[in-house]
Amino acid sequence: MTDYKFWGWENADAEAVTDEYTGIRNPRQLYDALSELWCADTCAPRMRSDWTKENRTLGQCSITAFLVQDIFGGKVYGIPRDGGNYHCYNVIGDCKFDLTSEQFGDERLDYENNPEQVREIHFAKEEKRLRYEYLKAELKRHCGQTKRETELT
Repeated sequence: MTDYKFWGWENADAEAVTDEYTGIRNPRQLYDALSELWCADTCAPRMRSDWTKENRTLGQCSITAFLVQDIFGGKVYGIPRDGGNYHCYNVIGDCKFDLTSEQFGDERLDYENNPEQVREIHFAKEEKRLRYEYLKAELKRHCGQTKRETELT
């Protein structure tokens, strides 16, 4: 069993509302898949020079949170950060989790009373929309590979 470190992993039991992503039935399975897909190209440009394989979740929050919303529904919220930015996470019913929280190391984030985030505002930035579309396409490709591997066994 994987030793998950993302915030809220213990309660990340939301069920997929789409079968578009074969093999992704809960947020932990999505985290497993994204851990293989997050890269410097999907990282926010302002953080890209600091991105490493050891800190894969750096700069991935909004595109990941909106992809989570596509798969599991719910809402995306944002923790205010320096410079007017927001760190995005997901809330689905009573289930709250943040697949990209590891980028903050030991810093404790406040997941209470944060503003809801709207994809149209985030994706008004073309580079962010393109990173989201790239990650989504890579996940679909990954899930297709997973399906083929399963069929072969």
